[in-house]
Amino acid sequence: MLPKYRGIYMGKNERQSYLAAIKKRYRQARKGAKKLILDEFCQVCGYHRKYAIRLLNKKKAKPGRKKKLRKPGPKPRYQHEELVNVLKTIWFVADQPCSKRFVPLIKLWLPFYEDNYGLLTADIKDKLQTISAATIDRLLQPVRAHQQTKGITATKPGTLLRNQIPIRTDAWDISEPGFMEADTVAHCGNSLMGDFAWSLTLTDYCTGWTENRATWGKGAGGVVEQIKDIEQSLPFELKGFDCDNGSEFLNYHLLRYFQERDAPVAFTRSRPYKKNDNAHVEQKNWTHVRQLFGYDRIDKQALVALINDLYKNEWSALQNFFLPNMKLKTKTRINSRYKRTYYSPETPYQRLLQSEAITKQQKQMLINENKSLDPFKLRATIEEKLTTIFKLISVTSNVRLRL
Repeated sequence: MLPKYRGIYMGKNERQSYLAAIKKRYRQARKGAKKLILDEFCQVCGYHRKYAIRLLNKKKAKPGRKKKLRKPGPKPRYQHEELVNVLKTIWFVADQPCSKRFVPLIKLWLPFYEDNYGLLTADIKDKLQTISAATIDRLLQPVRAHQQTKGITATKPGTLLRNQIPIRTDAWDISEPGFMEADTVAHCGNSLMGDFAWSLTLTDYCTGWTENRATWGKGAGGVVEQIKDIEQSLPFELKGFDCDNGSEFLNYHLLRYFQERDAPVAFTRSRPYKKNDNAHVEQKNWTHVRQLFGYDRIDKQALVALINDLYKNEWSALQNFFLPNMKLKTKTRINSRYKRTYYSPETPYQRLLQSEAITKQQKQMLINENKSLDPFKLRATIEEKLTTIFKLISVTSNVRLRL
């Protein structure tokens, strides 16, 4: 409501005119007279006393000069062009991780950044090592990309061996590596018709160590062959294998492979239509497969060998040695919601070095392999191989369109 003085409502223009009329008189008056003028000004305009004093004491800006508006609070510490450029470079090369994973990743990648892009000042290095996740979110907000593409599901339940392969009802021993979840991803594009490539993903429950392989179709023979190859490349012994109810897993070939050995592997399956039973590997379908190859259709069999070369070498090394991931610590239900807490982000390699189930010889082999790797060179090689693969994919697509 507008202030009312002697039956007259005063608008904004009237109050500004009144202020201009008494301002000079207020400044020239003595203390007692100032009090009377201030009382009258507050009564006429309806202002708070402190606000009225600020208006009467405010100096008129000089013509031709614009006053710089400054945000309240201390000066921004991290708003530095060189620092933002370093963050953007590492963030893009590391496949745009979330800020909570990005904080420990920076410390791992900084030495390699200086080897590839030049030395940084001590001040920039100190800021990069102390920067928080919230600050990273604020600095990278203008360059974040949002991808909303979705694919289609290709998992069909297998009817064989359901009675022989038990549902996993108890929790595995997650204090040691070797218990892995498995899943497949179809590179079918927008149609499941015909033959195309599939990606097989195995994720360790304890450390998050993940291996990928490609197979032509999802026949039992090809899937078992790639699982054998994965097992040979693992830095630990395979002790448990848990999968969904797809026919690529529920077959006699895989059952014999796990059971007919001196130390049988625990072979279990999830409940039908319960994707969260294999949550650890399901989340890798995006980070390890879709972020790399997207949703394009790969229907040329010759590409499977090229994809496996990429999966087995550079992609596995980059993901397992240099990209930290989150691991759930506790999950508590509060009414209808869940409260989750997580351990500090670490790489699968770091978790393996902390495990007591790994021998000193195995740890030393991992350390030696880590010393020979450079994440920026790995990313450059990955991009070269991806360029070759996508060129062949586009050639195949163009031929199909002409036909």
